[in-house]
Amino acid sequence: MNYNKYIDNTLLKADATSEQIKALCEESKKYDFKSVCVNPSFISYSKECLKGSDVLVCTVIGFPLGSMTTEAKVFETKDAILKGADEIDMVINISKLKDKDYDYVKNEIKAIKEACKDHTLKVILECCLLTKEEIVKASLLAKEANADFVKTSTGFSKGGATIEDVKLMRETVGEEMGVKAAGGVRTHKEMLEMIEAGATRIGTSSGAKLM
Repeated sequence: MNYNKYIDNTLLKADATSEQIKALCEESKKYDFKSVCVNPSFISYSKECLKGSDVLVCTVIGFPLGSMTTEAKVFETKDAILKGADEIDMVINISKLKDKDYDYVKNEIKAIKEACKDHTLKVILECCLLTKEEIVKASLLAKEANADFVKTSTGFSKGGATIEDVKLMRETVGEEMGVKAAGGVRTHKEMLEMIEAGATRIGTSSGAKLM
C-alpha cells in the first residue's frame, strides 16, 4: 500500500520560517507525499518549491479557531486558490454548532465549497471540543454541504485525533467521503491504526517518521 499518499505533511506553527517550509517541501518530494499543509502566506512559496513534483499544496482557512465570519473565510478561500492552493482545510464555526445553529454551519461549509470550485475541501470539526452527538451532527452537515472530507482536529486545541472519533466519523459519512485524522499521529503504528479505523488521509508534522 502507498502509505505516502495518505500523508499531508504539515507545518502550521506561527514561527515557521521559509527555510523550514523549504525543508518540508523537499522532504515531501522525497517521499512523494499527497500534500504539504501550510499557512496561506506560504502557498506561493510552497508551490514554487514543489515544482516538478505531484505533491499538492494544502492550506488552512479560518484557522485555528473557526470563529471569523463566513465572508472572511470565503475571501480567504478564494485568495488561497488564486495563489495556487490545491486543497482547503477549513475550521467550522464551533460556537454556532454548540448553539445548534445548524443552518449557519451548513451554509458556511456550502459557501466555502462553492468558493473552492473543483478543489478538495476538508472540514475540520475539532472533535476534542465536541460531544459524540455533535461530531455526528457536524459530519452530517459537512456531507450535506458537499464537502469532500471531514477532519478530526487542528492540532492546536486540547486534543488531536482518536481512533474512536475516526470510527464515528467514518460510520456517519459512509464510504463516499474522506476522513482525515490529524493531530498527534506521530508513529507508523498510529498511522496504521487510524487507517484501519477509517481514515483516508493523515495530517502530521512527522511525515518522514511515519514512513
